[in-house]
Amino acid sequence: MDPTLWWTAAVILVLLCCSAFFSGSETALTAVDRATIHHLSQKGSKGARTAVSLTEDNERLIGSILLGNNLVNVLATSLATTFFIALLGEGGVATATLMMTILVTVFAEIAPKTYAINNPDRMSVRVAPAIALCVKLFAPIVGTISFFVQSAFRFLGLNVDPDAHALAPYDRLRGAIAMHASEGSVDKDDRDRLIAALDLREREVAEIMRHRRDIESISADEPPEAIVAFCLASAHTRIPLWRGEPENIIGVLHAKDLLRAVQRELDSVSERDNGEALKGGFAEALKGLDVMGIAMKPWFVPDTRPLEDQLRAFLKRRSHFALVVDEYGSLQGLVTLEDILEEIVGEITDEHDIEAESFRQEADGSVMVEGSMTIRDVNRAFDWDLPSEEATTIAGLLIHEAQAIPTEGQIFAFHGLRFEVIARERHQITRLRLTPLQSRPAAAEPAA
Repeated sequence: MDPTLWWTAAVILVLLCCSAFFSGSETALTAVDRATIHHLSQKGSKGARTAVSLTEDNERLIGSILLGNNLVNVLATSLATTFFIALLGEGGVATATLMMTILVTVFAEIAPKTYAINNPDRMSVRVAPAIALCVKLFAPIVGTISFFVQSAFRFLGLNVDPDAHALAPYDRLRGAIAMHASEGSVDKDDRDRLIAALDLREREVAEIMRHRRDIESISADEPPEAIVAFCLASAHTRIPLWRGEPENIIGVLHAKDLLRAVQRELDSVSERDNGEALKGGFAEALKGLDVMGIAMKPWFVPDTRPLEDQLRAFLKRRSHFALVVDEYGSLQGLVTLEDILEEIVGEITDEHDIEAESFRQEADGSVMVEGSMTIRDVNRAFDWDLPSEEATTIAGLLIHEAQAIPTEGQIFAFHGLRFEVIARERHQITRLRLTPLQSRPAAAEPAA
């Protein structure tokens, strides 16, 4: 056989290897986890650093790989046709077509792509330097092709943005967390904490604040000894002070500041008259205590502020306590740093907190819940999917769906649950029994 044919066969094999390289590289660099190679690049991997830069411009990357792959495939097919025609005559065309189809499909497509899809991180790091060189070499050609492609899209009225993504980064993270949780690699508690941290930017202060009716506060005009006694009896460290009416907050008293001021006042009285005022009792000794002089200026925040922004504000101001107002400036409630942290890690209690039972699982499968329990906490506790767009609490959801304030004993069915009103105080639903249903009614309808 002519030695030229041997050289032709060798070149065809080299071109098939190049085709396998381009095919595997394309799969590896498009399937690689960008977070993983970014982490590897931070640890000093040059290949990972190159892979990160390549994946930042997918259009140019894919264009260069496809250009190189098509070049070697077309050239290999042409040489194979020449090779088999020289060996077999005119019948070599069909033989070349059959042989190249098998070789390209098996050894230049399926085999390298199968390896790449199973080892995307390792392969992308290894091939990145060579692909980066190809991207630079093919840049003028790929740029010209991209220009004509974009022009054709515009002519057809199609808007293709290579930088657009189907999902925002936060949505992709949520999807990844949900996927791993469904596979069992992330447990429920970890899933809830991770998703709750991501949700802070989409939730508002009004959703987690303590309502104004539940705020422990005292009038600034009360005698100093009464204010001291109130603060000592409270489980909270910060106490709002009001004047005229409870919603007119004029200061926030910190228990530590109050105790320091009491200590200074007692020391001053003791030194001034050799302790004679102390004999008149605690009230007499604290007559000169200026409570407003030690109170902090109240910090008011809007009820529509996202929790993520409020968390940053807390950290920036080095403050843990804020009063919440609506668009008219009316007091709605208060929010603390602990409230936001509890949305991520769950309930935080200390030795002074009074633990109230928000829900209780019954033997028949039903659940007794407080009406003030938030929908989010209910969903987290029982892995349900009740909507929270129209209401914050479970009682609010019932009122929204019923379009009325139900009375004790009324039963409703919606969102796959049976809602039974157990207790109501004035216009407030205080206790409910929730029972999962076998079927999911389409709308809320009174069952009784």
